[in-house]
Amino acid sequence: MPFQSLTERLNNAFKKFRNKGKLTEADVKEGMREIKLALLEADVNYKVVKEFIKSVSERAVGAEVLESITAPQQIVKIVNEELTALMGGENSKLTISSRPPTVVMMTGLQGAGKTTHTGKLALMYKKQGKRPLLAACDIYRPAAIKQLQVVGESVGVPVFTIDGCKDAVKIAKEALDHAVKHGHDMLFIDTAGRLHVDDDLMDELRLIKEAVNPTEILFVVDAMTGQDAVNAAESFNSKIDLTGVILTKLDGDTRGGAALSVRHVTGKPIKFIGMGEKLDSLEPFHPDRMASRILGMGDVLSLIEKAQQAYDDDKAKELERKLREEKFTLSDYLEQFESIRNMGSIEQIIGMLPGVNPAALKDVNVDEKAIDRMEAIILSMTPFERDNPEQINASRKKRIAQGSGVRVEEVNKLLKQYDTTNKLMKQVKNGAGPFGGKMLGKRMSKAMAKKKKKKK
Repeated sequence: MPFQSLTERLNNAFKKFRNKGKLTEADVKEGMREIKLALLEADVNYKVVKEFIKSVSERAVGAEVLESITAPQQIVKIVNEELTALMGGENSKLTISSRPPTVVMMTGLQGAGKTTHTGKLALMYKKQGKRPLLAACDIYRPAAIKQLQVVGESVGVPVFTIDGCKDAVKIAKEALDHAVKHGHDMLFIDTAGRLHVDDDLMDELRLIKEAVNPTEILFVVDAMTGQDAVNAAESFNSKIDLTGVILTKLDGDTRGGAALSVRHVTGKPIKFIGMGEKLDSLEPFHPDRMASRILGMGDVLSLIEKAQQAYDDDKAKELERKLREEKFTLSDYLEQFESIRNMGSIEQIIGMLPGVNPAALKDVNVDEKAIDRMEAIILSMTPFERDNPEQINASRKKRIAQGSGVRVEEVNKLLKQYDTTNKLMKQVKNGAGPFGGKMLGKRMSKAMAKKKKKKK
């Protein structure tokens, strides 16, 4: 889970504050020392840590905090605000050119996922109604062009290439001409990478930049490399003046050093984060939401957005009607599995829930294939059985188990889960139970109101 070790260390540091009534300057100093160690262990740049601790300490020893009855909560609030500021303050969107096409130059070292994320970014904007084109300008790495073509085919976006051409600048210029002539309003240029920063690489990138005058120059970097990622971003920025950063593999980064350092060191915003291997697992970077995740407060807004993307409006209305009329069947249950799958991994979804302690999930083995097995079980049922699960007797269960390649016990387990889900949904409908009633409604309404306010 992202930032897991950092979240645990910060929570331990906050305990030193929570166990006291009013705080003294000595209490604050001791707590800041723990926070400092937590950030350094997370591979956050030392200068960044030093300035962060200074900012938090100055605010934390103020009279309004030390004399307050809720001083511990206020320190958590200060840390939250300073983390948000450290990562950029607010979401930095991709600049869209007023005169199409918008040209996005994708740069980075080999192995960071540059080619894949070129396709991910194109897919994201294709879903928003754009007509993107990919340009294959990595003429050095074996099979790089073929990889981009495969990615382009997967996301349904055309790829511009020139067979046998060994001039990346020429390919970029002709790709731009092609985009203009054929009505593509976005051009994503996949440039060459290296295993390290070298003069030849930078010279080529500078020539491509001069040739196409890109709207954005994004640096794609592996978040799990920590301080090395920040150093590479700083080096690229000094040579070609980046406009933003894409952090990949953030879903596997338990420390978070790159996410917390790169904005402060380079002065360039993190614009997107890669949260998985799937081609739709790319998210805009929201500093406030990420700070909330780091402090174990969840990320309700991102969870809502994922749900909105995963659920078709018509299907959602139909599901609401079935729940209201208590006609939720196993076929509907099957559809929900697919929607959940579209929202990302189970671990990611759990990590967005407020109050979930990463330490409690550390040793939990989330079996992603469990959904595959449950889908297989339901697909092995007849339409009658899906609509009337109470009619599934012992002989039917045996046949369903054989058809889906599982044991009868797993069929029983699914039917029990379905029954429990049905009861839970009835509680939500009636406003009863831990997830029903006014509390959940107020929280979701508050989150949606905040989202709408930010859009304005």
